[in-house]
Amino acid sequence: MIKAEVVEDIVNKLDQFIPEDLKTMRQEFKQNMKAVLTASLQKADLVTREEFEVQKAVLAKTRAKLEALEQQLNELNQSQ
Repeated sequence: MIKAEVVEDIVNKLDQFIPEDLKTMRQEFKQNMKAVLTASLQKADLVTREEFEVQKAVLAKTRAKLEALEQQLNELNQSQ
């Protein structure tokens, strides 16, 4: 899940591009942009870097186990 701080950071960066004469609309823009970004990022079903790294480690461990089991199976088949 995307953290609120990430959305806030993106909105603040976009806010820098609003012309000075539109400052009265700035707060409304920020609220709308937060809502749109939050909804879009949730719909995209993204994961954090930490979640990704955990799954990457699990996959590597599973792959190593699979390769070891395949090797054992090959050895058993050859010995028969």
